[in-house]
Amino acid sequence: MNPLFSKFLIDVARKRIEAKQLKKQPVTPLQIAPVLNNIKVELSHAIKEFIFIVIGVCSAGFGLKGFLLPNHFIDGGATGISLLLKNITSLPLSLLLLLVNIPFLILATQTIGKKFAIKSVFAIMLLALAVYFIDYPIITQDKLLISIFGGFFLGLGIGLAMRGGSVIDGTEVLAIYLSQRLSLTIGDVLLLINIVIFSVGAYLLSIETALYAILTYLAAAKTVDFVVDGVEEYIGVTIISKEHEAIRLLLTEKLRRACTVYAGKGGFGKPNSTFDKEIIYIIITRLELARFQTEIDKVDKNAFIIMNVVKDLKGGMIKRKPLK
Repeated sequence: MNPLFSKFLIDVARKRIEAKQLKKQPVTPLQIAPVLNNIKVELSHAIKEFIFIVIGVCSAGFGLKGFLLPNHFIDGGATGISLLLKNITSLPLSLLLLLVNIPFLILATQTIGKKFAIKSVFAIMLLALAVYFIDYPIITQDKLLISIFGGFFLGLGIGLAMRGGSVIDGTEVLAIYLSQRLSLTIGDVLLLINIVIFSVGAYLLSIETALYAILTYLAAAKTVDFVVDGVEEYIGVTIISKEHEAIRLLLTEKLRRACTVYAGKGGFGKPNSTFDKEIIYIIITRLELARFQTEIDKVDKNAFIIMNVVKDLKGGMIKRKPLK
């Protein structure tokens, strides 16, 4: 690391410590070290999030100007509302993206937090600038290709922006807000919002345009799922079995996977009939699920197995351990 930059970070850490002290006292290296580490972590995460947002904005801009906008297509969400207004007014899309998202960003400060709202304002302003200034090439005029690949690049941009801790489509914020107050899931709310948008599009433009818009929305939504949740879907598996030790050895030695073992106790039957047992928890990919079930059945066909989809992972030993 550059010495001048290191000195700058140390000065920032010292000022943070001094701001928290009631009385001015000399700051020791032991006090600086943990604060400096926190600043480095925050900075590295901020740089990573910035890169995600910039790439996401470029991708979304390509989907809009390279596919959807020149061919008068629309999409769902706030972007779809902006495209719809662009088709029936003379206002530029860059301005409409800002105006349509303003109410959602105000709502975001109350629903999620100011930091999230600030990053989303930055991302949406960046998208507006990209759409206004970057001259993206028009790729194709084939309607099917426009709806699929326009949705793909737009979804890729939305997903990367979400990875960066922001949104470039504010309807997700409205969905979170309404889901907390109504007996509906976020997906249900988004579906209702998009039904309204597509219905208006069918009335103002054409039914054919609305149908292609639905295809664009589906392509974008699936791409967002891949980007946010990952292509390699993980499954969290809980195993309760009398043969827990044999299963543990199977997982660690034959399948070469790390697992967690924690203590449990049976709750069914009379108090005297309950017994202590070890519960095994492991993370595997969906592609490994078939072999995993086969190997478990070899040890204990009556093992009680619970499987849950894992949305995201960090740390730990997830991949297979290499052979020695």
